[in-house]
Amino acid sequence: MVKRKVLITGGMGYIAGRMLSELRQRYDLTILDIKDTNCEGEKVKDVIITNLLDKDRDNYRQHFKGIDTVVHCGFTGSASQTHRQFWTELDNVAMSYNIYQTCIEEGVRRAVVCSSNHAADFYERLIWQDKMEFVKPEMLPISDNYYGWAKISYESLGFVFATGAMNDGVQLENIQLRIGGPRETDIEGLGASDLKRVHRALGAYLSIRDQVQLIVKSIEAEDIADENDIPFQIFYGISNNTHRFWSIQNARDVIGYTPEDDSQIRFADQISEILTEAKRKL
Repeated sequence: MVKRKVLITGGMGYIAGRMLSELRQRYDLTILDIKDTNCEGEKVKDVIITNLLDKDRDNYRQHFKGIDTVVHCGFTGSASQTHRQFWTELDNVAMSYNIYQTCIEEGVRRAVVCSSNHAADFYERLIWQDKMEFVKPEMLPISDNYYGWAKISYESLGFVFATGAMNDGVQLENIQLRIGGPRETDIEGLGASDLKRVHRALGAYLSIRDQVQLIVKSIEAEDIADENDIPFQIFYGISNNTHRFWSIQNARDVIGYTPEDDSQIRFADQISEILTEAKRKL
């Protein structure tokens, strides 16, 4: 059986690294990054060194030829939270444009983009103020920081390409995944004095196997058209967490996402310790 051809950007990053082995087994995988060492500093084979910020797309378009789906995990990062981060995040928006436009020009069917829950992170303030309980993908994306703004821009630009309006009617199917908390360590070190942070960590948790399932189903789902017949969707990338405050219902409905893990079970021992500590302080 011929394997589906998939290209992944940012292949040496943390998100891609969690699923690289599974994607290699399932697909004919092309891996792009600006380096060929992973987060542990280990050299990884078959990585194509590519700068997707290059405005001259002829320098990398050959890697997109014959590809069915691009999984976009690439970004240029900044630890700064100052105003200067705007220019870094603007580069990330430009990178998404380069990828979308190259996909159109080379006949790629679909882009699956690793966005972030931060595309709508302002709502978390309202949740902590007890003004709302749940965030749904169809709600207006609002953020109070440049990182979140950039994710909103990825999503909005993805919709433009999904409509085909800027490319003579040629559509690029587009799924935006608002990744939650893909780390096993987010709850470590938290205690009874950090209950809001505990709640958030539990609600945002995304296990490796649920991430792999979400990506695979986003790649392989046949029909992702929305109610206006535009091939565009936004899904939250979290597990089946008891404490979640982001909705995954549309991912269940559209692509059949059935997450297997729940942070309440995964971190049961840590939760028990935190609750015991909280009771002692009453």
